[in-house]
Amino acid sequence: MNILKSLATAALAGALVFGASASAFAQDKGTIGIAMPEQTTLRWNSDGAELKKALEAKGYTVDLQYAGDDIPNQLAQIENMITKGSKALIIAALDGTTLSAALEQAGASGIKVVAYDRLIRDTPNVDYYTTFDNFQVGVLQANSILKGLGYPEKKGPFNIELFGGSPDDNNAFFFYDGAMSVLQPIIDKGDLVIKSGQKGMDQVGTLRWDGATAQARMDNLLSAYYSDGSHVDAVLAPNDGVARGILSSLKGIGYGSGDLAYPIISGQDAEVPSIKAIIAGEQYSTVYKDTRELARVTADLVDEVLNGKTPEGLDTKTYNNGVKVVPSLLLTPYEVDKTNYEKLVVESGYIKAEDLK
Repeated sequence: MNILKSLATAALAGALVFGASASAFAQDKGTIGIAMPEQTTLRWNSDGAELKKALEAKGYTVDLQYAGDDIPNQLAQIENMITKGSKALIIAALDGTTLSAALEQAGASGIKVVAYDRLIRDTPNVDYYTTFDNFQVGVLQANSILKGLGYPEKKGPFNIELFGGSPDDNNAFFFYDGAMSVLQPIIDKGDLVIKSGQKGMDQVGTLRWDGATAQARMDNLLSAYYSDGSHVDAVLAPNDGVARGILSSLKGIGYGSGDLAYPIISGQDAEVPSIKAIIAGEQYSTVYKDTRELARVTADLVDEVLNGKTPEGLDTKTYNNGVKVVPSLLLTPYEVDKTNYEKLVVESGYIKAEDLK
């Protein structure tokens, strides 16, 4: 009996070890490299964390790196991920034009590359692009400005100033073009007036989406074109960080106090400080892009591709990176203002109600 008991115990132990090993093996699906641009923006922290969680739930090891807003640093991080044998790379590029050599190496090594929310340009070695409908983001921003102005019921003319995103981010051009598809006809009619005359991404772009840069430019605009007592009625801001920089400039000369009302200001990313500003009546709107959903569908796409499947429902016409049209998965963005922020960003769990107090 003791011998049988010992054999049974040994067999059970062996089974447990084998089972544990098999389980560990089943969960060891390889490493996925995630290259995020920086950690000072709330959304990139969220994107990185959500991607990591979604991929780990599928059994992958995740190498998540933040570049600290430094282009050479991000390039070095990606090269290191390639050297260490990542099976796929998910890259939110700081500069989508600087990665060609590294991605050529990735392509030669059979590593799948997904451009995450920022198109990687001038290389054939990007396999997929996951993002939101970026042209529609700009359309939403422009329409929210018109709604805030009360146009066309109120005819104007209204004074508007334009800000764009970072010129090294391909998305910035889609945002701007989408907005101008709505605003330009009204500018041509004279119902919207750009007092500074500044338009086009070469004049209105905000390098690195930097709020301080936006604040300095707004300071200059106010000093040069509005010191005659005229009022800024609207500002096209491409994201929340830029919008907050613009607001800081406006507050500095008295907007929001007395009879000097804030302009209608757009935004993007539904960041907590900007939702608070919307509640307070300072920023008019933002665009909500559920980055949890973007992370989830990106993780699903990577898993499908690495398991030999062909992703469905991709846009194969819109996003040409200068070398090829990159198959793209596009999610829907939503306008958020004071009337619907609770339903869209609080009830969905994207932002906790207590964080807005």
